[in-house]
Amino acid sequence: MSLFRTKSIDDLIRTSQSGQTLKKSLGTFDLTMLGIGAIIGTGIFVLTGKGALTAGPALVLSFILAGLACAFAALCYAEFASMIPVSGSVYTYSYATLGEFIAWIIGWDLMLEYALAICAVAVGWSGYFQSLLKGITGYELPTALTAAPGAVPGVSTAFNLPAFLIVLLVAFLLSRGVKESTRVNNIMVVVKVIVVLLFIIVGFRFVKPGNWHPFMPFGFSGVFQAAALVFFAYIGFDAVSSAAEEAKNPARDLPRGIIFSLLICTALYIIVTLIMTGIVPYPQFEGIAHPISLALQVAGQDWFAGFVDLGAILGITTVLIVMTYGQTRISFAMSRDGLLPKMFSKVHPKYQTPYGSTWLVGIICALIAGLVPLDTLAELTNIGTLAAFTLVSIAVMVLRKKQPNLKRSFRVPFVPVLPILAVLFCLFLMVQLKWQTWLAFVIWLVVGLVVYFGYSRKRSNLNKR
Repeated sequence: MSLFRTKSIDDLIRTSQSGQTLKKSLGTFDLTMLGIGAIIGTGIFVLTGKGALTAGPALVLSFILAGLACAFAALCYAEFASMIPVSGSVYTYSYATLGEFIAWIIGWDLMLEYALAICAVAVGWSGYFQSLLKGITGYELPTALTAAPGAVPGVSTAFNLPAFLIVLLVAFLLSRGVKESTRVNNIMVVVKVIVVLLFIIVGFRFVKPGNWHPFMPFGFSGVFQAAALVFFAYIGFDAVSSAAEEAKNPARDLPRGIIFSLLICTALYIIVTLIMTGIVPYPQFEGIAHPISLALQVAGQDWFAGFVDLGAILGITTVLIVMTYGQTRISFAMSRDGLLPKMFSKVHPKYQTPYGSTWLVGIICALIAGLVPLDTLAELTNIGTLAAFTLVSIAVMVLRKKQPNLKRSFRVPFVPVLPILAVLFCLFLMVQLKWQTWLAFVIWLVVGLVVYFGYSRKRSNLNKR
């Protein structure tokens, strides 16, 4: 059979409604909070400092550039999510438009993206947790258990224990039920948004415009490189589309959840970046893992820096919840199509969650989070996500051409201009990443090809027809 065999949208929807199904319990508010929960986290609380060292005060331009790439891709996601209310995100969309082989490649890519994002976020969470633990109790973990091997230059570390434990805790929470998880997520999202807004209100008074000069100390190359790095800060809105089967009214609620969450977070990123670089001269972020707290300390607001640490922990926890959620739904969809073993699509009879997938993902990611440094994880996550955004933008144009009369509750405006812009922006950011990141990405894809031709192709449900 053809490598590019497709499943019709009717078949995808029919499959999702037969056999083991997921509980429909999420509305627009839940989905928007899910998106904000995924987006605001490690990117704003950790990577803003690294971005400032690369771009200087012009980091705000880097966030705008990365945000534009995400905005164009978000519109494409919204169109697909509104007409294909099925778990699997861009993997499922690719299956309906570009064929099984491309769907497998992007599904394999998404597994890398989400898994490494979970691990990277867990490492960021660990740093803030250890800072807060020391500040409150004065207790410090044994050095060997504070970070992955080689993560801290000149310090002998063996395993990141807090990162390992938080991933397992999130897996447990998600295995108990999506509605229960979103309740916890919504509470933590509200808290961290309040913390970000308070930082804006408190920090605004201490901005020194002189710190914004020179505005672009490393030129446009610095802005572009920082954009490729802080792109990680936007990862997460696409996880909203993974909730398609659990949305009450997916045709209406999914596009709103995707677009609302991205707009809110982009506005917050721009304002926070301007204030942060206006308080602290960018060279002072060297070696700092908590840039927002540093800005408040420089402003003499130590009393509030502790609240920021707490907000960062809650904020990063919500990202972990949503990323783990997205990863398990991708593997759930691929397993249901026969491309992965059936254990990935087993649904718990009581909680109606893919518990096998949830725990397997949790254990693997917990181990990686304990053993791999943050910088490596962040860049690999970015290249995987940019590849996914590129393919979903292409898929929109393909489906418009193949099925122009298909009913769409939401339509990307100015096709093919906006999808082409999304592709160009994403490819441009991919080019800015290190060659080592590209090499690791290619190796992962080669492994995926071996798995597909050795296992998945002959076990695909399409072979049974």
